[in-house]
Amino acid sequence: MNANPLAAYRETRVKTASPGQLLVMLYDEAVKQCDIAVSLLGEEGKPGPESIERINAALGKAQDIVTELMASLDFEAGGDIAQNLFSLYVWFGHEILEANIAKDVARVKAVRTMLAELRSAWAEAASKTQGGPAAAMGVNIAG
Repeated sequence: MNANPLAAYRETRVKTASPGQLLVMLYDEAVKQCDIAVSLLGEEGKPGPESIERINAALGKAQDIVTELMASLDFEAGGDIAQNLFSLYVWFGHEILEANIAKDVARVKAVRTMLAELRSAWAEAASKTQGGPAAAMGVNIAG
């Protein structure tokens, strides 16, 4: 019997997901981490000292996910689309880093908006085919 049923559910969900569903999960988590950072930063981007560590952790997780998205690209299969996504991911990483240094809520919001738009596109593609769009778009989530 698993001591943490939620963790077991999440692990099963990831292990049984198609490549397209995995991409959507990555985007979901990146958006969630950006939302956490935005909430902690507040509208003025002047967080209290107690929030700094949590902001750093959230933006660090978002940056790790962007790095994973970059690593998943297959440039041979994806061509221009993979190259364009790579350029976007590089920009996301830079913006997240700069936002974290400056505690710039506007930068986090900009990245979050674009991540959410890409997430919606991938979710739509994944719902239309079972695992096919990721491979067709030059993404390889093979492990």
